[in-house]
Amino acid sequence: MAGLTYLAFHAVFVVPPLIGLVVVAGRYRDNSRQVVRAVPFFAIVLLALAYTTPWDNYLIHRGVWWYGDGAVADRLWLAPIEEYLFVLLLPVVATLWLAVVSPSFEWPAEPVTMTIPDRSLGILAGSSVGILGLAMLTHDPTFYMGAILAWAGPVLALQWAVGWSYLAARWRLVTVATITPAIYFAAADRIAIEFGIWTISERYTTGLAVSGLPIEEGAFFLVTTLFVVQGLVLYPWVFERWR
Repeated sequence: MAGLTYLAFHAVFVVPPLIGLVVVAGRYRDNSRQVVRAVPFFAIVLLALAYTTPWDNYLIHRGVWWYGDGAVADRLWLAPIEEYLFVLLLPVVATLWLAVVSPSFEWPAEPVTMTIPDRSLGILAGSSVGILGLAMLTHDPTFYMGAILAWAGPVLALQWAVGWSYLAARWRLVTVATITPAIYFAAADRIAIEFGIWTISERYTTGLAVSGLPIEEGAFFLVTTLFVVQGLVLYPWVFERWR
């Protein structure tokens, strides 16, 4: 894989699981109808792109990470075109994985409700994540982790305010659907760093790593996948309640 480019990264690590999951998920299309719906799926993908783009470009501008010579085809603003493609495809992979595993998990036996105190607690929990992130932005070694948490806080606050109790009732599904894609993309990210597709700044990271992967990168894939999974798990529950 010497000289691996960002486009080749997609070809090796993103396209194959995407195709495989499309094939497997097709076998569960009837059972997964309550999980994968066109409206929430496209909404989540577009929101992910819109929400991530300014954040991503700012961190590139700040020098939190950069790309190897000849590793990217072209750029739009400061980010490579392949980066936007990654932001679009990661939610697709997470959605398909959720469709595959969802039929194996039962729905809650009892109806789940959210009271005003419950919603307030969800907002408080998500906001606390964001506030912690803002505090971490004030020091260079925790800057990248702070940027991730500050970016994640508003989304988590919204999702948890809508239905953290329902997510808690389906915690097994949320955990399995989140952890597997997050670990896979984190491992692929580690390989991309090894081959110089992108480099993570030592200045803006804690220096803590798992098998050579900066913990900040693992945190990014964890929260990104969690956004997608929580949104899709919440959708049918919210839809039925509104009906």
